[in-house]
Amino acid sequence: MAIVALAYLGVRAPDLSDWSSFATTRLGMQQVDRGGGHVSFRMDDRAQRLMVSEQGGSAFAFMGWEVEQADNLAELAARVELLGVKVELASRALCEQRGVDEMVYFHDADGNRVELVFNPHRCSDPFVPGRPISGFTTGAYGMGHAVLNVKDVLALLPLYRDALGFNVSDYGLDPYPMYFFHVNGRHHSFAMIGSGATGLHHFMVEYQNLDDVGQGYDLALQDENRIAYTLGRHTNDYMTSFYSHTPSGFFIESGWGGRVIDPATWQPHETSCGPSFWGHERLYLENADRTRLREMRLNAAAKGLQAPAVVDCPWLYQQINK
Repeated sequence: MAIVALAYLGVRAPDLSDWSSFATTRLGMQQVDRGGGHVSFRMDDRAQRLMVSEQGGSAFAFMGWEVEQADNLAELAARVELLGVKVELASRALCEQRGVDEMVYFHDADGNRVELVFNPHRCSDPFVPGRPISGFTTGAYGMGHAVLNVKDVLALLPLYRDALGFNVSDYGLDPYPMYFFHVNGRHHSFAMIGSGATGLHHFMVEYQNLDDVGQGYDLALQDENRIAYTLGRHTNDYMTSFYSHTPSGFFIESGWGGRVIDPATWQPHETSCGPSFWGHERLYLENADRTRLREMRLNAAAKGLQAPAVVDCPWLYQQINK
C-alpha cells in the first residue's frame, strides 16, 4: 500500500487554552509548542500528532496521510488529478510547519483538506504524557483513526477507495451508511458516515492499557457534559471506548483493545448488527435516535453476539504463551 498510516490531524478552536488542558490532563498527550496562534501535541516519538490553530471556520482543518516512499506522492497525485481534483505541491515552509520532508495536498468534494506526506519527523526526546498513562498504540498503526461526516459516501468512494487505495474493511447501511477503511493492520484508520453533514465526526486514540481508558473516563465524568458516548464496545473493530466532547465541538474516542487484521487476506463485508455490542449510549442524541440504537444493542445481546473471547490482545497472548 502506498499510504501506510494516519500521520496527524489538524483542527481549529476558538480558544487554545481549552485544548491545552483537555489534550494533556484528560487525554494524556504532551504539549510541545505554542505560539503564533498554534499549539501542537505529541503521542509518541513523532514530532507532532495533533495540531490546533486558534481561528474561526470549520473545526476540521486537515488530515495527513503518510506514504511509504517519496515517489508515492507523485503517483497518488496523478491518480487524484484524473478525477478532476487539483493537487498542490506544498512549499518548504509548509513542510517544515507540518514536520515532514515532502507533501502534496488537495480537497475532496466536501471541502476536506487531505495532505499526503513523506517522512514525518521524529523527536530524540522521549514522549512525556500529560497524565500518567502506559502510552498510545501508534507505530506502524499510525495516530489512530479519523471519521468524517459526509454528504454522500458513494460519491467519495472513487477518491478514497479507488484513487488513494484505502481498502474497505466493512460497511453498514443501517441506521445510516458507514464505510470503514484500512491502510495497515488497524481495522480502520479512516471512515465516512453518510449523515448528510460535513466535517470531522471524531478521531480515535488507542491506549496501551484498558485502565488508561477507565481512568480517563473517570476524569471525563468530572467535567460537566463532557461524555458524548458512554463506555461501550464496537462490533466491527472490537474497541472498548468512550467518546468525549472536544473544545472544538466534534468528538474524540478514547479506546483500547482494537482489532488487528491481516490486510493481505481481509475480505470486505456488510454489517447489519449495529455499531456496538453494548454501551456507547449516545447522550447527545434525541430520545428517538437513542432508542433506535439502544434497540439494536439489545437485539445483538438477545442473539448472543459478542467479540471472540481472545482477540488480538498482545499482553494476553504473552501471558498464555508463558
